[in-house]
Amino acid sequence: MRARTMHADEVRTDPALVRRLLGAQFTRWAELPVVAVDSVGTSNAMYRLGTDMVVRLPRTPGAARDVEREHRWLPRLAPALPVAVPTPLGRGTPAGGYPWPWSVYRWLEGENPAIGRVPDPASFARDLAAFVTALHRIDPADGPSSYRGEALATRDAATRAAIEALRGTVDADAATLAWDAALRAPARSGPAVWLHADLQPGNVLIAGGRLSAVIDFGCLGLGDPAVDLIAAWYLLPAHARGVFRAALGTDDATWSRGRGWALSIALMELRYYRDTNPAMAATARHVIREVLTGHPRERSGTMDR
Repeated sequence: MRARTMHADEVRTDPALVRRLLGAQFTRWAELPVVAVDSVGTSNAMYRLGTDMVVRLPRTPGAARDVEREHRWLPRLAPALPVAVPTPLGRGTPAGGYPWPWSVYRWLEGENPAIGRVPDPASFARDLAAFVTALHRIDPADGPSSYRGEALATRDAATRAAIEALRGTVDADAATLAWDAALRAPARSGPAVWLHADLQPGNVLIAGGRLSAVIDFGCLGLGDPAVDLIAAWYLLPAHARGVFRAALGTDDATWSRGRGWALSIALMELRYYRDTNPAMAATARHVIREVLTGHPRERSGTMDR
């Protein structure tokens, strides 16, 4: 467990708490080993339960509100997706001093990708595009708005505040120019689609160099498909972004908004987590550098051999 919490309203957890909760609510699992999972995740504390399950305890009230959404929608979306997603096995209730609902899920094998260093970037880019395409094509009827379902322009004030707070840490002038360029892109005119909305290293798993699962659907909901393009900067090296874009068939406006989303999210993550989550801060710095550097091959749909 981390020596300190990441959020002012975070509740501390430990294996003993997990065992108490299981003993009170899921006695069939109460004798299984419980081991804390070393994760860069910011919303949930995770504990391996036996060999094939994981307990997820929300860290904050906001994360706790995601539990109902995931239990309701993931079983409905899973059959239409090309890779595994979390399977809810049990939904716990507040007890034993823990104040929020919590979950037991099937454990998914795999590892988080190293930033921009997957063994076969082109195949990984196509895998990501296949997942995003399948998710965006699911019928949005009755779906909730995503946590990031707002228009990009509504993030303007918060993004500029993050840029100023990070002046000296990042190239604030270059970040402002990149943000201004993203805001000039035409807004989405079509219907909202299903989004994962947080496709970054801690939320995807690879096995054998290929995408094997997508996890942590706390931002799940409807919104602009550009939000899921953050994967291009969070997960792919520059020379594979064109493969991802070509597989999606993304137009210039959507790609520009996606770049803006990646920049905005990374700036806010770096500002918030730079002192409390070094791994998350390192990812955010990487994304900001990639967005500000840019690369002509992002648009080509090809890779250098």
